[in-house]
Amino acid sequence: MKQPKFQIGGIIRKRDLARIGIMGIPDRPGVAGAIFSALGSEGINCPFIVHTFDLSNQDSLALCVAQSQLAAALEVLESVGNTVGAKKVVYTGEVAMIAVFGPHFGERPGVAGVMFSALASVGINILAISTSISSLSCVIEADQLDKATQALQEAFERPRAGD
Repeated sequence: MKQPKFQIGGIIRKRDLARIGIMGIPDRPGVAGAIFSALGSEGINCPFIVHTFDLSNQDSLALCVAQSQLAAALEVLESVGNTVGAKKVVYTGEVAMIAVFGPHFGERPGVAGVMFSALASVGINILAISTSISSLSCVIEADQLDKATQALQEAFERPRAGD
């Protein structure tokens, strides 16, 4: 018997993004605040943020900014990165973000597996993942956004008009 599809509230797509990584950051209080305060003071928004750590207890941040703000963001991050002791700032200039949202994803095991498997089934590599209590977001190559959207539309059940 075929498993029923997970119902989601919808799909969010965002084009014209750049992905930036701030790598090898010392693990100490105030670093994220310094980085995002510096970006915010320059009017740079980050619609996607992921914090990770490695085996050497060094932190890394992956974030997305509008492509039009990439040069300004890199300038800010090089400066603040030196201040907080980051080892390197790297970037990818043309990415997109796709997300599914719905109520209480944290209480619904399997939603992430369906999403990531659907993207893999059409050959899409995930560049970064972020979650919240009600959404799953991925950064992918910009030219894969339409194919990713189609794959997710087929993998999930979405509300019908009037529901």
